[in-house]
Amino acid sequence: MLIHDETPSDNEILLIRGLPGSGKSTKAKTMVGYRHLEADQFLEVNGEYVYDASKVKHAHDWCVSTAKEYLDQGHNVVVSNTFIKIWEMKRYIALGYPFRIIEMKDTFQNIHGVPQEKIDLMASGWQEIPDAWILNKA
Repeated sequence: MLIHDETPSDNEILLIRGLPGSGKSTKAKTMVGYRHLEADQFLEVNGEYVYDASKVKHAHDWCVSTAKEYLDQGHNVVVSNTFIKIWEMKRYIALGYPFRIIEMKDTFQNIHGVPQEKIDLMASGWQEIPDAWILNKA
């Protein structure tokens, strides 16, 4: 089910996508009434982000399974990940809950120190999604 208004429904999932430094996490933290998740949370050690390439797949699996747990408990969920590829979003859409997508296009200093070359590579692989899926392009 696609939802195009600003009012969250019961048990909806809001996906926020964008390149590193686009404001995804900041936007997600402003969403009142949502449980905020992102794969980066799995990579935190004692409250500090510690990138470990060997844990990235587990981080994303954790994010999907935790989103499902929250949704099944009746919570709204906002997930802020890069979501460069459509299949990355489809894992959440396949959970069967109403969804909306926000695209972030701003450019700020990315908090994880992702090198510009990596961001450029991610941008070159960016897949556009159907406009009907997008709540807004920020």
